[in-house]
Amino acid sequence: MKKYLFPLGLWLLFEAIAVTLWVATDKIFYFFNFTYIGSCIAIGLFLYTKKFRYARQVVQFAVGLYMLVYLGILSRENMQIEGFWYYLFLGVFQAAVIHYAVAKIAGPLVFGRGWCGYACWTAMVLDLLPYKAPAQPRKRIGWIRYVVFAASFTFVGALFLFDVPNLDSIMFWSFLLGNAVYYIVGITLAFAFRDNRAFCKYICPITVFLKPASYYSIMRIKVDPTKCISCGKCKKVCPMNVDMTNNARSRVNGTECILCYSCVTACPKEALK
Repeated sequence: MKKYLFPLGLWLLFEAIAVTLWVATDKIFYFFNFTYIGSCIAIGLFLYTKKFRYARQVVQFAVGLYMLVYLGILSRENMQIEGFWYYLFLGVFQAAVIHYAVAKIAGPLVFGRGWCGYACWTAMVLDLLPYKAPAQPRKRIGWIRYVVFAASFTFVGALFLFDVPNLDSIMFWSFLLGNAVYYIVGITLAFAFRDNRAFCKYICPITVFLKPASYYSIMRIKVDPTKCISCGKCKKVCPMNVDMTNNARSRVNGTECILCYSCVTACPKEALK
């Protein structure tokens, strides 16, 4: 029974967020939105406790497609980082701003990079590619993400600076085009570097928000040194090159962990949890 407390607790946390935002904004959409996302994550974690092989993928597609298709395409909300800048410049506290505030700015203090592992619609597709564990050492080109981050800010800022008309339409089409570019670049890098998560490591601008708070994340993979036999199986399957055999927050690539639990599953001594 104890193993079911975590999924239940996480669901209750999302319900608390859902009710709080509903009351604060007087928009019932936020209640249904966060209830749905929280329920999907809780179900996925429940399936994981049942050792269902594709538990995480169930969550990825349930949440990722909801955000990409329903919120992004059908509701015409730009859920990429440009949408965040856009609504922030407008001074409007709604979908994209709330999403970023909860999932990518404050959320990592609790979930770390869980967004990347369970809800990102780009990674949802990239994780289907054949290079689930990186076949090459990590490259020193992570600086590119900061360039993309700055470019997105500059793009939206320029729209306001030059008083460009039809901003809603521009943001919608930039969402469609931006996602197409992300998928093309992500898939290309995955095959070029033989690493499904190359895009996440080197290009994705969202990580600029995620990484600082993730350093202090409550949810972390930890090792029991009395059980670890230093076989290295955990590191071999990690898609993000994290050194999970070190419990220090400053461990190698510690802010890159997406809580996929591949290392936990691979450990022959159950030393990770």
